[in-house]
Amino acid sequence: MSMKAPPTLLQLAGQSLLRNEALAISALQTLPMELFPPLFMEALTRRHTEVVKAMVQAWPFSCLPLGPLMKAGELETLQVALDGIDMLLGQQVCPRRWKLQVLDLRSVHQNFWKVFSGAMVEYCISQTKGKNKALDIPPRTGVKPSLRLIVDLNLELHDQDKLQIHLFEWVQQRKRSIQLCCRKMQIWGLCTCGSRTWPIHRVLGLLELDWMEEVEMNCPLTLYTLATFAPYLGQLRNLRKLRISQIFVLACISPEQYEQLVATFTSQFSKLSCLQQLCVSRAYFLHGHLQQVLRCLKTPLESLSITHCQLAESDLEHLSQCPCIHQLKHLSLRGVPLISVRYEALQVLLERVADTLKTLDLEDCGIRDPQLTALLPALSHCSQLTMFSFFGNHISMSVLKDLLHHTARLCQLSQELYPAPLESYDGLGSVVTERLTQHCAELMDTLRAIRKPKMVLFGTEHCHRCGNRWVYNMEHCLNYCWMHA
Repeated sequence: MSMKAPPTLLQLAGQSLLRNEALAISALQTLPMELFPPLFMEALTRRHTEVVKAMVQAWPFSCLPLGPLMKAGELETLQVALDGIDMLLGQQVCPRRWKLQVLDLRSVHQNFWKVFSGAMVEYCISQTKGKNKALDIPPRTGVKPSLRLIVDLNLELHDQDKLQIHLFEWVQQRKRSIQLCCRKMQIWGLCTCGSRTWPIHRVLGLLELDWMEEVEMNCPLTLYTLATFAPYLGQLRNLRKLRISQIFVLACISPEQYEQLVATFTSQFSKLSCLQQLCVSRAYFLHGHLQQVLRCLKTPLESLSITHCQLAESDLEHLSQCPCIHQLKHLSLRGVPLISVRYEALQVLLERVADTLKTLDLEDCGIRDPQLTALLPALSHCSQLTMFSFFGNHISMSVLKDLLHHTARLCQLSQELYPAPLESYDGLGSVVTERLTQHCAELMDTLRAIRKPKMVLFGTEHCHRCGNRWVYNMEHCLNYCWMHA
């Protein structure tokens, strides 16, 4: 049985001080700053709420990273901290030791609560400042504080988080003194009506939108709802990552309305001057309209993911010519049917990104032998490639061998996912495991004769029963229906 570690001297000092709350509160004005973090944690653990409130008011650092100390869904810790801020805001003159400018509710900065030397604490706090220089401005003596709350938000459609609702209501009542800043927002249900306490437009109206860096819209949306969201999107001037998925077009919409809604949404991209990652999945409006998004982008993209979408040939041509892709590191066209697309557009696209591309996902694109053969020279020049995913394409044994030979110079490759050769199937399209094992072993021998691979898998088409694959690995081992999402 493991022995419980004895309390540290700091813990013992904190426990001793907390035996008398009045004494602890009066000692805060002279307490060494390195004792604040352990005493704060001890006061929270022992539920000395009055001491916690007083410590918030006397906090000697520019930021209080409360997030790591809050249990999931816990309201009590947040309530105590906000009560302390209320007392601070209510004072006519700022406390002598007051430095607090930021209350960080994200689950980051764990090291702050583990290292208690003054130098290390200040270093940890500097990490919360980010690129906003306003945090570097010292508070003026005697001036009422203006505080910034930093959060990451998960917005559900039906099950609203009680902690978030409390926070929204608290901030709304103190808009003149409090700024609510969200770095990362995940939206799991977008509602623009008043059927719930905090619909999305009301939340966005409460936030300092210039602070938003990541937005993920992980929910089914109509094109009309997406267009309603557009004016807020245009205000996210520092947005670096945008993910949207499952955008549907109602059958009752007229062609004129359709074009207007698409234009309303895509025009906002011209205002996203910091966008580096764009991920679009199952967005049916993109067909024939990709140019409207691409031509609006002002800065080079680092990551572009367009998955499970129908794209026109003109979309691929515009993509291959777009100035924003010349520094692209990550490209995914997973689930985009490319069988009817002329290979020239894909060839130009790979040539444009050959010097920078690190990951390439062409999984389930329906690519066949003639297209791949035409792409091989361009693919062989992607010298920085570390991951290549090519599952779900229809390639013969001989062309797969050519593919492996063309990757001989790609010494950075650490993850390779190839389709099982067509010869592994019978006339009805069912996998013949003996053939699969034999052909994949031969391909592995071919690859090892060329270079030393790190991680290689050969996968069949999706199983029609469970949606997974047969996968053959480097150890000549066949796994049935291995999941690859």
